[in-house]
Amino acid sequence: MFKKFGAVALSTGLVFSGIGLSSVDAAKPDHSGKGKGKLENGKVENVIYMIPDGFSSNYAANYRAYKGNDAVWDEHLKGMFTTNSANSDITDSAAAGTAMATGQKTNNGVIGLDPEGNKLKTILEASEEKGKSSGLVATSTITHATPASFATHVSDRNNETEIARQLIDSDVDVILGGGKNNFLPKSQNGNQEELNLIKKAKDKNFEFVETRDQLLNSEVEKGEKLLGLFAGGALSPELHRGETDEPSLAEMTDQAIDVLEEDKDGFFLVVEGSQIDWAGHANDAAWAMSDVEAFEAAVQEAIQFAEQDGKTLVVVAGDHDTGGITTGANDFLEVNADLLHNVTATGDYMAAQLNKERSNVNEIVETYTGLTLSDEEIETIKVADDAALAINTVVSNHALVGWTSTNHTGADIPVYAFGPQSNNFVGFHDNTDLPKLIADALKLK
Repeated sequence: MFKKFGAVALSTGLVFSGIGLSSVDAAKPDHSGKGKGKLENGKVENVIYMIPDGFSSNYAANYRAYKGNDAVWDEHLKGMFTTNSANSDITDSAAAGTAMATGQKTNNGVIGLDPEGNKLKTILEASEEKGKSSGLVATSTITHATPASFATHVSDRNNETEIARQLIDSDVDVILGGGKNNFLPKSQNGNQEELNLIKKAKDKNFEFVETRDQLLNSEVEKGEKLLGLFAGGALSPELHRGETDEPSLAEMTDQAIDVLEEDKDGFFLVVEGSQIDWAGHANDAAWAMSDVEAFEAAVQEAIQFAEQDGKTLVVVAGDHDTGGITTGANDFLEVNADLLHNVTATGDYMAAQLNKERSNVNEIVETYTGLTLSDEEIETIKVADDAALAINTVVSNHALVGWTSTNHTGADIPVYAFGPQSNNFVGFHDNTDLPKLIADALKLK
């Protein structure tokens, strides 16, 4: 079994300490191809498809400044790709997820169907047909657009109760994330009319867990499946995860690999760092960078396993850019991203702590960011229609991080890959090319 490393280090606060070698740096893999599988041409048995939702090259640049050195994926950059949907130059997550799962474009809002409503086979489903196990991991509700795109087929991404039903009826072996309410009936404060999908999952040989401790201590027997739903809605932002009993993305990734690697035919695992996107919508630089950091820890788990296994391809690719983040702002030729390490709460959380008159703006912002605001900044937040966005803008201005939007943009996205067949991703692609390249690596029809 693959032993835990990055997840444990993360929980003790050592992964990105900045003092000496971090565990990520200390465990940098040997890319000489001397392992069990040759780097360029070896056989691929397993795929770990990692999607940092909302992440683009400018997020990568800001994160490098925030971290103070290279991210684990930087040396594995292979190319770039375009993201437009079938009906828009700017995609949403449903259309982007469908393209990345099926190799075909669809309209915004649609999951697993083409623009005419025909069902599309996904790369995960094709892997299952070849006998492989499969898994979905996310920090959003597990019924959210991106994870849903790999195993379900609905015309409206907002129909998360139907997505939940399809997930339990699917052949997916590991399901980890938020969204418990979408699996429970209204009689149990859930969103389903009558179905209790958690009971149905248990009847279908799923072990069910709902806390971090239960997940880390779970012992899934051969032939069993694993369902982990750790919050009624989405999981907490990484900034607030320590206040909960929720697992980290790295821990969920590690446990998913532990379960799936028991299949001698291999596995296909999708891991989404969901809330990078939400931070981008909020223009919340600290939330964005802390969730990128959590995603990096999960990528480290995947690469460590791939290095040891020798037959695992790891692909890292965001579905689109969110927020149009810029590296540098306000005419300064620098980024002051270090100060984001001092931020301990999201802008949404800080705004919720303001009193009715907003007379405590300076106190609240200083408590959670360490910043002492000017009178002008205080007044801007006091009179703002959206206090959270105003707080986030002030913090971003201090960090010299800029934003161009509170929605998605059409920016091209980098693709990173490690393991056998990873060099096939070199070049300029469309998002529909990614599952086709993975299918070629797995020798799927």
